[in-house]
Amino acid sequence: MPANAQVNVTQEHNNPSRDGVYIDAGFTSAAAANLTRDLNFDGTISGNVYAQPLYIEGGSNGPMIIAVTESNNVYALNATTGTVIWQRTDIGPPVTSGLPCGNINPVGITGTPVIDLASRSLFFDALIDGATKKHFIYSLNVDTGATNPRWPVDVNATATYNGMTFTSLIQEERGGLALVNGIVYVAYSGYSGDCGAYRGWVVGVDINNPSNVHAWATTAFGGGIWGHGGVASDGTNMFVVTGNTFNTGGNWMGGEAIIRLRAGPTWTGQPTDYWAPTNWLSLDNTDTDLGGVSATVINVPGATPSQLVLALGKDRNAYLVNRNNLGGIALPVAQANVGGINRGTSAVTYRTSQGTYFGFHNDSGTIAAYKITRTNPPTIMNAWSMSQNGRGSPWVTTTDGINDVIVWVAGVAGDQRLHAYNGDTGAVIYAGGGTNELMNGTRQWNTGMVARGRIYFGADNKVYAFRLPAGMPTVRPHVTPRGQPSPPPRP
Repeated sequence: MPANAQVNVTQEHNNPSRDGVYIDAGFTSAAAANLTRDLNFDGTISGNVYAQPLYIEGGSNGPMIIAVTESNNVYALNATTGTVIWQRTDIGPPVTSGLPCGNINPVGITGTPVIDLASRSLFFDALIDGATKKHFIYSLNVDTGATNPRWPVDVNATATYNGMTFTSLIQEERGGLALVNGIVYVAYSGYSGDCGAYRGWVVGVDINNPSNVHAWATTAFGGGIWGHGGVASDGTNMFVVTGNTFNTGGNWMGGEAIIRLRAGPTWTGQPTDYWAPTNWLSLDNTDTDLGGVSATVINVPGATPSQLVLALGKDRNAYLVNRNNLGGIALPVAQANVGGINRGTSAVTYRTSQGTYFGFHNDSGTIAAYKITRTNPPTIMNAWSMSQNGRGSPWVTTTDGINDVIVWVAGVAGDQRLHAYNGDTGAVIYAGGGTNELMNGTRQWNTGMVARGRIYFGADNKVYAFRLPAGMPTVRPHVTPRGQPSPPPRP
């Protein structure tokens, strides 16, 4: 991991791996303990927020925060003052009725957008009401908010796979978008309640030729891609985790699985490109989804295999699989009962001098971290856990990629404050601050974002900004994003 990380935050959890790691020299443990909310930051927006905010520099308007809402509103805010630089409130009306089921109301832009720095383009999926309710994939100029030529893409009209056509009425988009080698990927699930003949879909659009649309879908009904992180990538391949399927007759048809997709997306159908636990049918029958949390790409130097992908299931288990050969229906490389029902939040992975970890916040109200051993094969060991008032999706700061590692999470539906823990021990570093640090309208799949000594957190009708004490160093600008040239969860 480079000591001088990128400043721009272009996607969900900062990196294609969905590791949630932000490198900022200012975030020492001592500085983080004195974090305060910036009361001079306005951050007013309109609509409910399920997506992570993004941070972009390099334009004529100065540093910007990009935020989207379920009202189909898109905002570029001044990163220092929180005032509006530009806004789009004309994307189209969100859907407020007429869906077969679901709990997000209104539903418009749910998944975290992705930004291509080379073309200064912002991509997102919006569900728009009308005679036919439709998902559209948009591309806007990130500096002006203008819709780019030849966009948006009508997903109903363009996405097909093996004779199946995409139907927006029964498909919901929850996960963060990914941009890998010039293709933007969008994952879809169903609506809460498992109603309708939905499938797990991944749609890919060539950003230089948006008429070039490809897709993959589960063969069986169901198999939704519910996780907030959406599509993860190792820089070449894409990884998604699917949920339970229906009426399979005992034949595996794409559900309860980690799926590896090639560019397009395309899928070989070979065991190298999917993994499902041997008890997948039992998980199907009990609605115990593997796909409540999206995939996280993990590297563990010294382990064999060392290139892994993580899935966290509603069955309380964590699974690690060799991402270069997923193995089909088989035992995983490593498995451990990690407690709680894992759904509705995102995981993180990070490395310290003591080893490689993954962390998450389950529905038992516990934020926990587990260490992956450097062995053949690797195993999963409990590292630490802490009880917290409220549950959210964590993220990580580190001063250089390995030191001063801090795990952050918000107390959603609890104290609605930020919390921070030592990445090796779980010791409390930041306990939420005082009266001024209280937030409102937070949601469990909201996750924070870090840029230039600040944490930004999106909530309903508001983006909050928190800052380190004055005088603390922050990372210098770095124009090349880490890993890529551009680059919610089931209720």
